[in-house]
Amino acid sequence: MKKNVFFLFLFFAVTLSSKVYSQVSTDSVKKWSLQDCFQYASEHNIQLNVLRLNEQSSQQDLILAKALKTPSLSGSVANTFNNANNMNSNTGGLVNQLSSNLSYSVNSSIVLWNDHYINNSIRENELLIHSAKLSVDEAQNNITLSLTQAFLNILLDKENLQYYKDLFATSDARVKQGQQFLDAGSIAKKDLLQLQAQLASDKYLMIQTQNIISQDILSLKQILQLGTDSSFDVQLPSTLSVNRSLSPLNDAEQFALKNFPEIKIGELNVNISSLEIAKAKAGFKPVLKANAALGSGYNDVLTNAYNTKTGYFTQTGNNFYQLAGVTLSIPIFSNRINQVNLSKANIAFREATLNHQNTQLILSEQVERAYLNSVNALQSYDAANEQLQAATESYRIVNEQLKIGAISSVDMLVVRNQYVQAVQAFTQAKYTAILQQKIYEFYIGNTIKL
Repeated sequence: MKKNVFFLFLFFAVTLSSKVYSQVSTDSVKKWSLQDCFQYASEHNIQLNVLRLNEQSSQQDLILAKALKTPSLSGSVANTFNNANNMNSNTGGLVNQLSSNLSYSVNSSIVLWNDHYINNSIRENELLIHSAKLSVDEAQNNITLSLTQAFLNILLDKENLQYYKDLFATSDARVKQGQQFLDAGSIAKKDLLQLQAQLASDKYLMIQTQNIISQDILSLKQILQLGTDSSFDVQLPSTLSVNRSLSPLNDAEQFALKNFPEIKIGELNVNISSLEIAKAKAGFKPVLKANAALGSGYNDVLTNAYNTKTGYFTQTGNNFYQLAGVTLSIPIFSNRINQVNLSKANIAFREATLNHQNTQLILSEQVERAYLNSVNALQSYDAANEQLQAATESYRIVNEQLKIGAISSVDMLVVRNQYVQAVQAFTQAKYTAILQQKIYEFYIGNTIKL
């Protein structure tokens, strides 16, 4: 008796521990909200971080452009050896001598005038930094829309799964009820088989939806660039409803054309191209530079010296020289390099202008498409809602009729399938309407929240 009690206690302990482990394992999976996804992508997305590095590189180019306004300074030390037959001034004969020549110099120069080439270069690099920052914002906007769509797909699948689970439970209860009716002789065998077939169909839908959820979660993880070994699930929002009010299309279009990063990037590219034209024109103008230099040298005969050696400091002091002056470089003929540079700069300016106009056109079309999609999705949602209400009432009635035997199981299954299709259409229409509204609201500057 005691042995049986021991094994019974052990069985309950193992069962309880397995349930606790299962609960801990399930709870250990972090559930991500949509805002968590936005935050993680903003910090860890490879494309965004590469664009941020491009911005840092542009900042270094600006530092270099500003440095051109400061004087350059360089120093040099040279030591040469010369072996030659030299005339001896004392004897009049040739003497083979090895001599050493040591020279020191410091040189500096600064550009005094070059038709504002340096100033235009500084301004251009400032615009390039701003453009690099906007490229980060543009990429982040694209990732935001992709994450929103992937996240809502998972929510749609999870709601469908919950519905299919309820449907499966209802079908299972009907099969058990049908078995009782068959045992009592109230229904034929074929009616029970039809109920069992419907139960199997509901189970298939439930398993298929679970597989779709796994695929959609994988797609979201890929957008987030998470590893395959990362445990991941989404957090269901407390409420999720369709907004029935939409901002006017003209307001959304004006806001997007004024504030979206791709539009500002287009404007910056036009301004950058105009600065390139100014820089190309500077190639036809003279360049005025100021130059200065300091230097000295020391000479020593290493072999067969016949003159008295002068001391190092005395010789370097005597050889010390100072130089200062200005240089005016005037371009006369440059093998058409300046003409080609100017022509290419003008072509780039026209190209940047056309690209900017095309970007405006594309964005306007995107906003209008988002507006129409939102309107159509809302109309589809209303129609699906009406269809669901009618199908729900019809399904309720046939269920009551089935209980009293006033309708066959075949007729009930027909109405049931119509109800299932209505639920599927309504759920799809609801999430489509929410997604399209979130996208349209994004174009008018609203932060996407669930």
